[in-house]
Amino acid sequence: MTIRSVVRGVGHYLPERVVENAEFEATLDTTDDWIRSRTGIERRHFAAEGETTSQLAIKAAQAALDDADMSVDQIDAIIVATSTPDHTFPAVATMVQAGLGSTTGFAYDVQAVCAGFIFALTNANGLILSGQAERVMVIGAETFSRILDWEDRGTCVLFGDGAGALILEAAQGTGTKEDRGILSSDLHSDGRYRELLYVDGGVSTTGTAGVLRMQGNQVFRHAVVKLAQTAENALEKAGMTAGDVDWIVPHQANLRIIKATAEKMGLGMDHVVVTVADHGNTSAASIPLALSVGRQRGQIHEGQVIVAEAIGGGLAWGSVVLRW
Repeated sequence: MTIRSVVRGVGHYLPERVVENAEFEATLDTTDDWIRSRTGIERRHFAAEGETTSQLAIKAAQAALDDADMSVDQIDAIIVATSTPDHTFPAVATMVQAGLGSTTGFAYDVQAVCAGFIFALTNANGLILSGQAERVMVIGAETFSRILDWEDRGTCVLFGDGAGALILEAAQGTGTKEDRGILSSDLHSDGRYRELLYVDGGVSTTGTAGVLRMQGNQVFRHAVVKLAQTAENALEKAGMTAGDVDWIVPHQANLRIIKATAEKMGLGMDHVVVTVADHGNTSAASIPLALSVGRQRGQIHEGQVIVAEAIGGGLAWGSVVLRW
């Protein structure tokens, strides 16, 4: 028999404040039509003053626990993927642990920017397969509104805040592609491309948080090729092809990237869960948000094959194939 990491619950949280594209027209040389046509984004959520990444994560985590009908005491580990932590340290995950009332297990953060949830999910799978943990909560949570340059129309209109959480549990499988759970993963990074997408501050450089900088055209070019390739790699590892896929759940950065990647994989948009119009780019939170919303919409059902893939600063990119 083979151990598999099976999804037992999923949940998300979005801040109350909804920011429509039209709000940017008062301060930037942009329009709702310009933003929609180039990104597919119509609105996004921004955290309230004083509302932190850990607070968003706690609410998403509780939603996932409710969905799984579990208590936090049943969770052995909490992994939070984020690039916008409350503090330099301690880890946001420990704040989530305390906020949920847990005094057992362990908690830590993973930082791979927009690919963070994929890296964290793969890490959680490793903990389960090695026997280190039986149940792991994986959270993507971001408050990117805190690191945006509000005069840069090429970046500040793209991002939003939010959190999504997923609970994995060890279960017996047969070792075949028919098993439920994570079937394969594929991770990559290439530090030569750091200048394409980065934040211009930090503890050991400026001593400030800095703001996001991006070469959008270059990121787009890398994203389409690398996302399609990593998805194909993960499918091959699982013994599958694109024809076996029920849903692509991509990082929700830009509708044009999402469409181009699906086309490169030979799949129509009827196989893609899309939330970018309502959430914008929520970085590490975007995939778990999309998984949770896809479940709520009735798109994702037990037994379906899902490919989740993302690329972010670093550059870092990767994918996971799982059967829900």
